[in-house]
Amino acid sequence: MQEISKGANVSLTALSEDAGSVVVSLGWTSASGAGDADVSVLLLDASGKVRSENDFYFYNNPAAADGSVQLLGKAPTDNGEEDRISVDLSAVPEDVVRIVVAASQYGGARFGDLDDLRMTVADRSGDALVGFSVEGAGAETAFIFGELYRRGEEWKFRAVGQGYETGLAGLATDFGIDVDVDEEADDSAAPEKPGTSSDADAAAAAPDVATPVPAAVPAGQAAAAPTPPAAGGVPAQTRGRVPRTTRKKVTLPRVARKSLAENDSWRTARLFPVPSLKSDKEREVRATSVLLSVMAQVPEFGRRLTAAFGAPAGRMQTFTEVPLPHGDAPKRPDGVIRVERAGKLWTALVETKTNGNALKTEQVQQYVDIAARRGYEAVITLSNDVALEGAPIVDVKIDGRRKHKVSLWHLSWAEVAHQAQMLIRHEGVGNAAHAWLLQELLEYLQHEHSGCHGFQNMGPAWVPVRNGIDDETIGIGDARAVDVVESWERLIRQVCLRLGGELGQKALPVQRARRGSDPRARRTAAAERLCTEGRLAAELRIDGTSSVIGVVADLRTMKVRTCVDVPATEGAYPLAAAKRLIRMLAEAPADLHVQSLVEGENGPRGTLERLRPEPGNLLPGDGASIAGFRLTLIKGMGNSRGNTESGFIRSVDDAVDRFYHGVVAHLGAVEARGGRRG
Repeated sequence: MQEISKGANVSLTALSEDAGSVVVSLGWTSASGAGDADVSVLLLDASGKVRSENDFYFYNNPAAADGSVQLLGKAPTDNGEEDRISVDLSAVPEDVVRIVVAASQYGGARFGDLDDLRMTVADRSGDALVGFSVEGAGAETAFIFGELYRRGEEWKFRAVGQGYETGLAGLATDFGIDVDVDEEADDSAAPEKPGTSSDADAAAAAPDVATPVPAAVPAGQAAAAPTPPAAGGVPAQTRGRVPRTTRKKVTLPRVARKSLAENDSWRTARLFPVPSLKSDKEREVRATSVLLSVMAQVPEFGRRLTAAFGAPAGRMQTFTEVPLPHGDAPKRPDGVIRVERAGKLWTALVETKTNGNALKTEQVQQYVDIAARRGYEAVITLSNDVALEGAPIVDVKIDGRRKHKVSLWHLSWAEVAHQAQMLIRHEGVGNAAHAWLLQELLEYLQHEHSGCHGFQNMGPAWVPVRNGIDDETIGIGDARAVDVVESWERLIRQVCLRLGGELGQKALPVQRARRGSDPRARRTAAAERLCTEGRLAAELRIDGTSSVIGVVADLRTMKVRTCVDVPATEGAYPLAAAKRLIRMLAEAPADLHVQSLVEGENGPRGTLERLRPEPGNLLPGDGASIAGFRLTLIKGMGNSRGNTESGFIRSVDDAVDRFYHGVVAHLGAVEARGGRRG
């Protein structure tokens, strides 16, 4: 990556052959942890002004209709956070000659309160091309970090670093945005942060918000995508007139507001009702319509679900029960997603299943054939099943004679719920109405009658394999053991989705196999261990930490073990290290097992209940040094294949949840590492 100083410029084309689309990142850190800023982008013509107020992109206007500009939101970094912007230079209108990238602060905050102000530009592949560090920030409340500009047929980047003490209003006025000063002052006088009472009230009172609220789209109709007004009831036509400096992201509080119901039998009115659903067909039609309509109405959510499938960033429309010609009779996929960018359409057909219903290979094959003939880009299957390694759930044949290739993707209902929760609980969306829509979607998905509960059945092989291990009749090479291992991996991936959505961090399974190794060989080896040892084992890691949580399901003892290894404080005396650990676990369950780890062997162990009055019992009798401690919780295991109270899936999910919140969360700044398989 090339570093440049203030005022310098560089050709993006000279730095990369793949610079037709770039990602611009603005980053900063804050010593107090409370600092933040809102990014904005302005498209300027040859006069140095915006062509219209629609050329001003900020939190209430996050994406261009042609896909040329899209604000992607914030992402955490090692020492702060960065705000990212996608700019498709090939889609930028010809009369736009400059793209200004800026940021502003709200309330009484100043850029001098932030550290490490920085802008980077990366190409389409993600390789960083050029970086610029801003120095000398002080009382400025708005800053132009840099700009992209045309020179002939190429695009160049210039490091600007110009500040404004007049905030976003002063910056916007310089580029031709007509700002109503009185409204700007009123709006910025008392900014509210997401998750405060004002956001909660706005979300709970969403019918009073000026944004049109869509209902679930009936079968056969398109999910309309009207342009919503800005948060707070500002019409779309006047977005540029009132560039508010409050935070752009709205999240919903975890604590529910006090109910006004007289008793628990009163049910809250929901936008997407489910109790009336009687059949699987009704569930599929309703679930598809609800999901696709919310995707079209909430750009951040729709983009989040389709980006991994190759969809561009652009204007999205969704449709249900669309008849498409195929042989003697038309076929009706459950849904169609269309995204427009720079005049080009990306189209995906959607096939949905709810409850435990399996996807039908013949049906999906027909949709792949239709997509290939019509020039569509993808077919997306959606069910409670969880894909492994991103592979589709069903096998279809691709006609090699066709020039147009169709991609087949799979999405789990658990992943849909995960993405909705990440946005409304942690990352935020553009306005209160969008947050409310996502909350209604999440309520729908979690309802017992929706049929959208994620992976919930270990499959037909579970009972025979479990019984075979119990009576020692199962042999190595039994194909049913491989099926159980695959179901186990799906369960662990779903546990990661649920835990990650709750924490706001990505949680992923840890694979100890060599990079590039065959997944089938790995599962076969795991199946052999299952047959000989009677155990299923997995590890998962939470993003941003080195914690590795081990999970072991022992089918012989019918116990689930969750564990993590904690390193001893370097240089500390063994007794001091043991006492410190016990203090950190003051709120942990009394039945937690703690074992000291001695080089080359395992040391003394005991339950937390017994160790609290006598931490010295963890010290080895021979005075050997302690490398760390292993923390383990043991829970009874459900034996049925499903997700009922007595089910295996529920017991594993509950065990991981109890272990994380009861143990790992109390470790504080201590980095847990090396969770082993018990």
